[in-house]
Amino acid sequence: MILLSLVLFHGVQGQEVAGRWSGSLDAGGMKLRLVFNLEKGEGGYTATMDSPDQGALGIEVPQVAVAGSEVTLAIPAMGLEYKAALKGKEMEGTFKQGPVTLPLKLTRTEGKSPLVLRPQEPQPPYPYEIREVTFINRHDSIQLTGTLTLPEGEGPFPAVILISGSGPQNRDEEIFGHRPFWVIADHLTRKGIAVLRYDDRGTAASRGNFNTATTLDFGRDAEHAFRFLKTRPDIDPQHIGLLGHSEGGIIASMIAAHYEEVGFMVLLAGTGIRGDSLLLLQQETMMRTMGVDQATITRSHGINKGAFDLINVFGGTDQLKQKLILYLQGVYGGMSEKEKQGLSQEVFIGRTLNQIMNPWMEFFVRFSPCPDLTGIKCPVLALNGSNDVQVPAGVNLNAIRTCLEKGGNRAVTTREYPGLNHLFQECKTGLPSEYGEISQTISPAVLEDISSWILDRVK
Repeated sequence: MILLSLVLFHGVQGQEVAGRWSGSLDAGGMKLRLVFNLEKGEGGYTATMDSPDQGALGIEVPQVAVAGSEVTLAIPAMGLEYKAALKGKEMEGTFKQGPVTLPLKLTRTEGKSPLVLRPQEPQPPYPYEIREVTFINRHDSIQLTGTLTLPEGEGPFPAVILISGSGPQNRDEEIFGHRPFWVIADHLTRKGIAVLRYDDRGTAASRGNFNTATTLDFGRDAEHAFRFLKTRPDIDPQHIGLLGHSEGGIIASMIAAHYEEVGFMVLLAGTGIRGDSLLLLQQETMMRTMGVDQATITRSHGINKGAFDLINVFGGTDQLKQKLILYLQGVYGGMSEKEKQGLSQEVFIGRTLNQIMNPWMEFFVRFSPCPDLTGIKCPVLALNGSNDVQVPAGVNLNAIRTCLEKGGNRAVTTREYPGLNHLFQECKTGLPSEYGEISQTISPAVLEDISSWILDRVK
């Protein structure tokens, strides 16, 4: 993420907060290490965050506040906040990111984070022009900021808009220490294709509120990115395409279904089934890959399906919260002491509601991309990896093709790459815990297939 580097602070009273603080989040049975590095300088305290298991190091923490024994560390662009009580060599508190709330204990440790190699990250000099640009979502009165890369030579150029997946993403879709959109933009622009990539609303340099937005809101942002490119004399208005990753594929489909002027569309790990079905399939695939027994998978599937069914019926109404509370009371009553993990019923219900009762989740659970896909007439390239545990390839590629062909679109190419994960990295298991450990950002074969397919469409 591109984050602000200045921090706010208040002086520590009696305890020293500077140092390296490490701990582990228990996220659904997966352990995720986090490290906060706090330093004291002439202007006060600054901080960075590392996520070693995801290969994300040196993430700047824009907000640091220390009042007595209370410590608050926040990264607004990631929707992340950690509030804790300082107790000697430990901090104990609550970690929040978006709708997720988890307990987190940190311990003062020694050492430094390892160096993470990202050999595909573009390096200067660049054989193309790089411009910082802004455009306005006039429907919501939001200014969005991004980067436009223009090939050498005389335009107008064919162009692609990159649309990120779920979660607050900057223009590079920076995640796990990788910058896949930067790598894609560099590759395509070297091939003669202009590329626009931009920060999500409320993230990095873009304005607006990410936390209250749904997929439909992000769709309006991308729609105005498309309108913006159409006004530029250096861009060929007949050859502007969309490339969406994961949820970005849903957004690309929304636009392509309503704008006949969209020249082509590329879906990277795009979804073809309704949100609740995707989330249940995702959970089942990840648990099975992790070696979880079938009885646990079946029980977890049933519990989550029950909650999603309530969202499908009561979503958008005042009744939803009460229906979910009653349902979760029943779930809690049927849990073993081990499953409760020491949580009271009140805490269990509160945390679960935080995760599933928010505008984005309610919309996503109920939304099916198929109606938009059936209205798309432009050429479509849909790619996925066989080891994708977040958007399993077979089900989603088949659904995408079926929906497109149902609407009469025969200009459809789908491809499943053996051994690639959700980020199109060559991998072993496909689990998110591998993403940061892999030095490759995106398979070169995928990059070449994308660029050659686009160039064939814009001749």
